[in-house]
Amino acid sequence: MVDGGGIVDRQADPMDPLFHLRQRLLQTDVAAQDAAAFPLRCCLLSGGASRRMGRDKALMPHPGGGCWLDHTLELLTGLGVPITVLSRDPRHLTLAMAWGRGRRASEAFPSASPTTLPSSTSSLITAIAEPPPWEGPLLALQRLMDHHPNQRLLLCPVDMPDLNLVSLRILVAAASMEPAAIHLAHDGQRLQPLLGHYPADALRRRQLSDAVARGERRLQGWLSSQSCRWVVLDRSALRNVNRPQDL
Repeated sequence: MVDGGGIVDRQADPMDPLFHLRQRLLQTDVAAQDAAAFPLRCCLLSGGASRRMGRDKALMPHPGGGCWLDHTLELLTGLGVPITVLSRDPRHLTLAMAWGRGRRASEAFPSASPTTLPSSTSSLITAIAEPPPWEGPLLALQRLMDHHPNQRLLLCPVDMPDLNLVSLRILVAAASMEPAAIHLAHDGQRLQPLLGHYPADALRRRQLSDAVARGERRLQGWLSSQSCRWVVLDRSALRNVNRPQDL
């Protein structure tokens, strides 16, 4: 681009090989500034079919009291941020709404032991019925990003019964230092992408929607196209339970 004085502005010249790189860096910088202002929200995935377990994992009794869904909700409320529960199962949504009214699952399902939750959490819980098709966590993540745009989503599965607040806080602290980036839990041997920090900025929502429209359904497949950070956490806390023998 040539101004009136005949000076070439290389930064604004689309033919400059560095022009598009500068544009991408500028967009990244703007996205980082935007993401820093995005509020954090926990998103609990509780809609799996539990075929390998043979029964609903979310409603299985937890050694700490209540059920697995109770346990995970209690952990997430310890972070003091809003929580969204996404599930296809009406019982899970009923449980989440009970938590929203300050009650545990025991008051919705008699198999759980009674414990009162402080009423201050009543405004933190949102329950969303996941519509069909039910095709895995990538599609669930897209729906959560569309429902909560411009927020930083802390994705969490219901089937990590040993997950603890320390691990969650470490993950959140790491993500807070670089809020525009995806941060994934790592157990020292492999990634655990269902426990991760996913910023729902406009660019990432568009990239995810495009991938889903192309037929992508694997979370790991989409993540291979993203810049991700690994956060190594206590392996025992990330134990994933899928089959009866895993118990």
